[in-house]
Amino acid sequence: MRTLWIAAALACGLAFGPLAAAKLPAPPAMSEADKAAKAAKDAATKAHDAELLGKAQDRAVANYKKGHGMGEAQPAAASGSKKK
Repeated sequence: MRTLWIAAALACGLAFGPLAAAKLPAPPAMSEADKAAKAAKDAATKAHDAELLGKAQDRAVANYKKGHGMGEAQPAAASGSKKK
């Protein structure tokens, strides 16, 4: 029974294998206007993603400082005594 299943699987592979390996047709060529529109859209998307990343990083830093008791950065205090 097991050899029957193996033989059936091999037969299906031989029958449908060439169909799965068929090459897809090339996409249609884009016009210059389409290329320019796509470039503008990609640039706008990249700028928007960069803005969202910056906001997320700012939230992460604020959350880290809040959770670890760091608070706002304080300027170094100028002390009059020096170490010897």
